[in-house]
Amino acid sequence: MHPVDAENLSGLRVGRAGRSDWAALAQTDSLAAAGDQARRDSIRRWCEHGLVLMAQDASGPLGYSVLEYNFFEQGFVTMLMVAPGTRRRGVGARLLKATESACTTAKLFTSANVSNHPMQLLLQHAGWDPVGLLHGLDENDPELFYLCSRTRLRDTARTAGTAGTAG
Repeated sequence: MHPVDAENLSGLRVGRAGRSDWAALAQTDSLAAAGDQARRDSIRRWCEHGLVLMAQDASGPLGYSVLEYNFFEQGFVTMLMVAPGTRRRGVGARLLKATESACTTAKLFTSANVSNHPMQLLLQHAGWDPVGLLHGLDENDPELFYLCSRTRLRDTARTAGTAGTAG
């Protein structure tokens, strides 16, 4: 995969991943690519259930996000992963915006481990609000929960048709 130029994301497309995209997406995921079978199985299941938005350019997939509705029947970004070679170039922000556009509930949540500073920065820059801290999921690494404000969801949904970020 080639690096993506942050100023030249015009070739970047975000759309719904198909059932057969899971193997290519697994190559963009650092855990799955390193042989984590549970993560590979999750990616396959998410794709089979139509839960994945995939970022890609002419070189292929660059990352993905997973949007589910099993968190108190509200939208939840279960996973947002960008290929290691394309991080910090705007791909994650595009995926997050597309996921916000795709959300069909009034609230959209996500979480990140306290140790996951890049995700926390992405959410902060995107205007998400911290709403809670949960201990006990990962030993010695609490989970921070975030909420996308209703105003941001409404604004994102309003511009989705013209932005071309969701598919």
